[in-house]
Amino acid sequence: MRRIRAFRATLVLAVAAAALAGSTAVSAGPHWMLTFSTMVGVPQGLTGAQSQAPLRGISGGGIPWTIASGHGRVSAGGHVEVEVEGLVLAAGANAGSNPITSFRALVSCVTADGSVVNVLSDPAPATTGSARSGGGDAEIEANLMLPQPCIAPIVFVTSPGGSWFASTGR
Repeated sequence: MRRIRAFRATLVLAVAAAALAGSTAVSAGPHWMLTFSTMVGVPQGLTGAQSQAPLRGISGGGIPWTIASGHGRVSAGGHVEVEVEGLVLAAGANAGSNPITSFRALVSCVTADGSVVNVLSDPAPATTGSARSGGGDAEIEANLMLPQPCIAPIVFVTSPGGSWFASTGR
């Protein structure tokens, strides 16, 4: 009889331990608050500091830019991944090529009080030259300190100085 009671007690403890282990939350990775598969280059109307409507307070590059493809994601914790291909000038003497050696990612958030906070990554290498020969390609990965909450995030690819060349959207 004692053996049966000891066995039952051991069985109860084993089942309880298994239940507790099964209820422990384990995160498989970051929770993505934004994923995107398209980006658009800065159009003529939003270029330069003289633009009447800088987007979220960010001036567009000095002349229009175009992009072949861009995609990425932003986690709620501020991990940012952006990949662009063929991000090149759309006008001027160097149209179709990228003269810039590094790009940055910028995440723009609206905060709980309605203000805008823009957070820039460190520069990441970008390929120069014509888009036909691989110019305008970059992979940017960064961990940024985003405001909490980060409402309506927009991701930009910018110059080293912070003027935008491409943003999420179509």
